Amino acid sequence: MATANGRAKRQRGEVEELPSGSLRVKVYAGVDPITKKRHYLTETIPPGPTARKEAEKARTRFLAQVDDRRNPRTRATVDQLLDRWLEVLDVETSTRQGYVKKLNKHVRPLLGKLPVGRLDAETLESFYAVLRKCRGHCGGGRKAIEHRKVGPHECTDKCRPHECKPLAPASIRQIHWILSGALNRAVRWRWIAVNPADQAEKPGMPQPNPHPPSAPEAARLVTQAWKDPDWGAFVWVAMTTGARRSELCALRWSAVDLDAAVLTLRSALYVDDVGKLREKDTKTHQQRRVALDAETIEVLRDQLARCEERASALGLSLAADGYVFSPDPDGGTPLVPDTATQRFSRMAARLGITTNLHALRHYSATELIAAGVDIRTVAGRLGHGGGGATTLRVYAAWLSESDQRAAATLAGRMPARPGSSGA
Repeated sequence: MATANGRAKRQRGEVEELPSGSLRVKVYAGVDPITKKRHYLTETIPPGPTARKEAEKARTRFLAQVDDRRNPRTRATVDQLLDRWLEVLDVETSTRQGYVKKLNKHVRPLLGKLPVGRLDAETLESFYAVLRKCRGHCGGGRKAIEHRKVGPHECTDKCRPHECKPLAPASIRQIHWILSGALNRAVRWRWIAVNPADQAEKPGMPQPNPHPPSAPEAARLVTQAWKDPDWGAFVWVAMTTGARRSELCALRWSAVDLDAAVLTLRSALYVDDVGKLREKDTKTHQQRRVALDAETIEVLRDQLARCEERASALGLSLAADGYVFSPDPDGGTPLVPDTATQRFSRMAARLGITTNLHALRHYSATELIAAGVDIRTVAGRLGHGGGGATTLRVYAAWLSESDQRAAATLAGRMPARPGSSGA
């Protein structure tokens, strides 16, 4: 193409014919800010009478995308977008804390200074690849020593060479959806034309792999816990109800009906931005009633009697809405969830059992499923949403035992086969 001064104008992008007859459209899109490699937007057009026309449309579309990034509607960086997005984001405090932690640890160090208009699908996929290699963002190439202390110090065995550890797939997937939400808002604000997270390949859904303690291990754990009756009651109720640790720590006596053999889980605990313990709704924002067996009722009756006796010995009265598991004689303050987790981990380590407090929830679920309890009932006790879809996805591997019993039940009801010894 000739310009007004007679010079030929170079066409941006190219259309290449492949041996198959297809046309490959290729447009240079700049340098990846993470990998520093040149990258291109490409698309293959199947052969046909309109292939050339479709290829030209694709080239024009790619050029528009490149120009939009080179001349963005705003010069704001990813950091500035995240700051503005967090200002208007309406989520629970604990959810916001999780978002901020992931953004500060992973997103801002690698993408924060990048203009929002230059963020594209390939950059995001390169970012996810770095996280899959090393959660320390070294990309697999750092050989430095990780020091336990900042500043001059005598190194100990805790100052060790850096070892690459990938970020958990679930965390990478959550980071993707956090970024996608912020970029959706940027599109709505007309900061950018399209959301690059929609074009990037989504991080895969991690395969659920719960590791509940075995029945003998569970028995050893609860036996050890009973050396402190209050702690034993906590571990027992955690095993038999499958409640989350934050729900158990928030449980009040006013929510326990021993005569009706049911407790109501309506709140959970979390630590706010200033380190203060707060109550909020349960994870699904719905209260649920959990039926209690006769032995668990007796465990809770004994726990109530101990709490009342301690309060009375100090001239206090146990508050009707006092916490079931509390370090205070009057039940005025709850057991801190992190404290319960740490105590359980130390106990398990002493017994040589590799498990954690959350695994008791898995234990409760798997034992119920193995006993033939239907999925919807198990989901209701655990507080899973989706009518049992989450429960089925997480605990599918434990359905085989129930399935075998179902098969044996059906076989036992079938008539004898012709020619068999029972015919």
